[in-house]
Amino acid sequence: MNALRNCIKGTISFRSLNLLSYSGQRSIKRWVAPTLKELRRRQEKLGPQPEPVRSSFLEWNRSAELYAFNKRLTESFKTDLLEQSFTHRSYIIQEEQKQKELGIEIPQLDIKSNDELIQEGREITSRVVKSYLRQSLPCAPEECIRSLHDYLLSTAVLAKVSSHIGTKDLILSAEHPIAIDTLATTFFALVSALTRSTDVVHAGVFVRDFLIALLAEKDLTEIWCPNNPLEILNSILARENRQPAEPRLVGQAAATTLLATYRIALYSNKQFLSIGFGESIEVAKEIAALDALFRLFKLNRGDQPIKTNLKINICEEEIQNLPLAQWCSVDIAKHVPTLESNM
Repeated sequence: MNALRNCIKGTISFRSLNLLSYSGQRSIKRWVAPTLKELRRRQEKLGPQPEPVRSSFLEWNRSAELYAFNKRLTESFKTDLLEQSFTHRSYIIQEEQKQKELGIEIPQLDIKSNDELIQEGREITSRVVKSYLRQSLPCAPEECIRSLHDYLLSTAVLAKVSSHIGTKDLILSAEHPIAIDTLATTFFALVSALTRSTDVVHAGVFVRDFLIALLAEKDLTEIWCPNNPLEILNSILARENRQPAEPRLVGQAAATTLLATYRIALYSNKQFLSIGFGESIEVAKEIAALDALFRLFKLNRGDQPIKTNLKINICEEEIQNLPLAQWCSVDIAKHVPTLESNM
């Protein structure tokens, strides 16, 4: 019994010691807060500082960075073409001006600008994007293809893609920080350099993986939305020998308040086409017409998203999609098998 009592007393005292040892301890030292406040005060006193040039750092090794860029993207760029694709004309002019200031009357630089690569890459990228969109979205009209093409080749989107693949620190340009126009044109130069290093099919895969794949996270109907959708829908129905779309009010809520909601459904030949909501009957009718068009063009959110596993060869004959003025489901049924046979 005495041994049992001693055991219980020892356990109670051990638990009390553990509680006392872990209570009232600070994990942050007293000097941390004053130090951070002082660093913050000094930073505010200095004001906004310019972005540092990465190539001015002591450990910068351009050859190693170019090699790492090539391997990071798992591509096969030739070293001289990769170096040329990052070299802009403004950088060459700046280097020539430095040599003139040093007394060299006729500067000689063994550097090539990427002007030619930019023009060639712009054409290749444009053709790849159009061909890919036409094969991925065979039911979409040609106006939709052009709108998506213009979105992908916009300066903001190209600059975003170029920055994300790591070109910002490798670009040789007189400007700093690098402008978005320079980032966008650098992407074109990379496409041309990859085409010359490998072939146009491989360059098409590069454009698909880094540029066209951005559409997978986008709602295509936000990028392209036609005007006068009800007129377009009725013209398509007329070409298919069907009656014009008949709007029907199938539901409404809070009609006498500021938060009124109307539900309009469209029918043709007693067949349901689409449905739309809006704060007024006209708005709901327009939304319903847009929904009907997007159902025909296979652009709804419930449809299969754009494919990102196709290979495009721009050397082959290109088949354009039907424009809105000629769009008809019967012609699309003939058009789609032709595209699938070429895929």
